[in-house]
Amino acid sequence: MADVTKEQVLEKLKGVLGPDMDGNIVDLGLVSDVFISDSKVYFSITVPAERARELDPLRAAAERVVKEIPGVKGAMVALTADRKATPSSAPVQRPAAAPARAGHSHAEHAHPAPSGQRPAKAGIPGVGAIIAVASGKGGVGKSTTSVNLALALKANGLRVGILDADIYGPSMPRLLKISGRPQQIEGRMIRPMENYGLKVMSMGFLVDEEVAMIWRGPMIQSALLQMLREVAWGDLDVLVVDMPPGTGDAQLTMAQQVPLAGAVIVSTPQDLALVDARKGLAMFRKVEVPVFGIVENMSYFIAPDTGNRYDIFGHGGARKEAERIGVPFLGEVPLTIGIRETSDAGTPVVASEPDSEITRVYREIARKVWDQILAQKADTSRAMPNIVFE
Repeated sequence: MADVTKEQVLEKLKGVLGPDMDGNIVDLGLVSDVFISDSKVYFSITVPAERARELDPLRAAAERVVKEIPGVKGAMVALTADRKATPSSAPVQRPAAAPARAGHSHAEHAHPAPSGQRPAKAGIPGVGAIIAVASGKGGVGKSTTSVNLALALKANGLRVGILDADIYGPSMPRLLKISGRPQQIEGRMIRPMENYGLKVMSMGFLVDEEVAMIWRGPMIQSALLQMLREVAWGDLDVLVVDMPPGTGDAQLTMAQQVPLAGAVIVSTPQDLALVDARKGLAMFRKVEVPVFGIVENMSYFIAPDTGNRYDIFGHGGARKEAERIGVPFLGEVPLTIGIRETSDAGTPVVASEPDSEITRVYREIARKVWDQILAQKADTSRAMPNIVFE
């Protein structure tokens, strides 16, 4: 069978109408450069940022028609915003000052009462630091980042655990190739599962994959706190928490009731993903959780056949956003076939390819995060009074 060509893809995409049914997305100039590798097609579609959710069916339609082309094994299509349409003089608001959207005002209640201090959050015995890995939206590779960050921290010499806090869509059993049920030990405590030297807990170990979870806020809160406090984590330097996407009940439970050392925000280079990332940043700032920085995932594409680099979804957006809001930029993780394949196989790239360039990127991100934790601990130590007996 002949290889799929860009011309075939663009011709097929001419059947997808643009926003407001005006022309097609190719003739309107909305389709980025099309890249094809291993019979998989990658491209993005430019739309106004404020219409992102409304126009997601357009993205889905483009993906569907491309997959219909004989010989195409898959397609990755993203929406991206055209910043050129935004006046350069438009004022830029810092996330911490952004007003809450209607229906998403949970975080407003996180502010401490003016008359008193926030009560101390109970830690987890034996766990030195808890870090949250979060994103404002799904589909940015947050769980893959979480598991490889945890493995990178371990590769850097630390004792590490990972908690899958996504009640509705747990992914750690698949990403770490773990099956079975945790064992209950003394009292109500259960022993975490383990692979690649990581201690792991996930709702996916307790509930069958086919079971639909229909839980309200209090049930989510209870389940998360049990998975934190009724698991025999043992002595850990770091517990990585893979948060569900968005800024809902699970995120607020973790931020308000668990002593998080800080948060890592995962985004992609696309403007639309960065808009959602700002929501996560704003939430953590409102509940006074330090933000360790931003990771730009799927930062660029490395062609497996030539090794050439392609900025399919744009490039550098997360770095610019980090500079704009004054948080560290932790690093760029490329989009590679290897990361996808190792994630699907349950053999994360940091564990399966310890000497690869991708692993080096994750280990450097892990080093930057751990340096901030150490600095935090040093500041706390200096703040403690010294009592001298003479």
